[in-house]
Amino acid sequence: MKFKSQARQNQLIEKITAQHLVVGIDIAQQMHVARAVNFRGIIIGDHLSFSNDEEGFHNLLLWIQKLPTTHRLSAAIVGMEPTGHYWLNFSRWLTEHHFEVVLVNPHLVKKNKENRDNTPSKSDRKDALVIADMVKNGYYLVSRKTPQAFEDLRVLLSNRDFVVKRLVSAKNQIHRWVDVVFPELRHVFKDITCVGSIATLRLFPTPAELSKLQPQNLIQGWKTIMKRHCGARKAKALIELANHSVGSQSASHYYKLHLNQLLAEYDLACEQLEVVEKEISTVLERIPFAKYILTIKGISVISLAGILGEAGDLSGFVHGNALLRHAGLNLAEASSGKWTGQMKISKRGRSRLRRFLFMATMSLVMNNSEFQAMHAYNVQFKKMKKMRSIMKLCGKLARILVGMARSGKAYMPQKTLPLLQAA
Repeated sequence: MKFKSQARQNQLIEKITAQHLVVGIDIAQQMHVARAVNFRGIIIGDHLSFSNDEEGFHNLLLWIQKLPTTHRLSAAIVGMEPTGHYWLNFSRWLTEHHFEVVLVNPHLVKKNKENRDNTPSKSDRKDALVIADMVKNGYYLVSRKTPQAFEDLRVLLSNRDFVVKRLVSAKNQIHRWVDVVFPELRHVFKDITCVGSIATLRLFPTPAELSKLQPQNLIQGWKTIMKRHCGARKAKALIELANHSVGSQSASHYYKLHLNQLLAEYDLACEQLEVVEKEISTVLERIPFAKYILTIKGISVISLAGILGEAGDLSGFVHGNALLRHAGLNLAEASSGKWTGQMKISKRGRSRLRRFLFMATMSLVMNNSEFQAMHAYNVQFKKMKKMRSIMKLCGKLARILVGMARSGKAYMPQKTLPLLQAA
């Protein structure tokens, strides 16, 4: 399929022939609703409400099989919104039963709901009809089957995001605990979550306990946890600060209980994050072109895994611009007559894919000499603002990634900077 917007739209419309039954389904947690139209948008049959289980799916199958026979249609296409996670099992079941499944953008469904009746009313039956109309008009995306390795990456990255949120929350709560009970700890350890600080909080969390110790006692305690302790100077400084601490001295027993729970949550999150990232590296080894992409200086395992998990097999994109559109990083114009507005990114795509493409580009600008040169050229000679240059380099990265995936070739820096070399 062509990546230019107009050509792609024409192809999607041409796929809907006079022999097609177009089915729109409004997805919900327990009960789905289906409506059907022909290629001209004429409603066919009554609506169907069916449950989100195998019996309900078979009821839909019988309903779809009956309508083409009655109206002399020979093909069917099923459209739906990717609502939360409720559509996943249903879409997989339809694909296994040889139905063509397509997806419509929920934002577009909201924009098109007044087309038929010119009212802002909303219901499951109306939404199903709006979805069917959108599919008939070519406003849909073809649902591609994702290879197993990319599906694994998507699950692992979702899991990683959840673990990272818990880890950040645990760190923030530990910072709060230190500010309340022993704020002077920051004078010795600039990073509260460093090895020495965490070891101190595990062994002697409150100033009252530290003030009773000698430096050698603190060092002996550190040695039970750390291979290399923090030294006598820091031990002495901690004890002196503990003697004059302004931290809370009440409810010390329950503050210690709270800290133990926070440290347990912190340890669990760190352990789970290590396991998930190890699994991500293992899955990436199953993707042939991933090893070539990882040779690019500045591309990390997590950034690449995030891009592949959200975008799927990059060799399925005909051009890097198609990947940008999938991420919502394509440009949107606003102009009318003599007035020309500012160009902005559309943000009509996968937000997580945008995040990983942006993070990967920032890492390349900081660590990769080719991207550093392009960024400097954009800022100094083309007089671009820095953020505009970064967004332009996101497009460059997308084209490089898709090109490497489609060709199966290693990264060639000399091809990255042809214009700058000519200059």
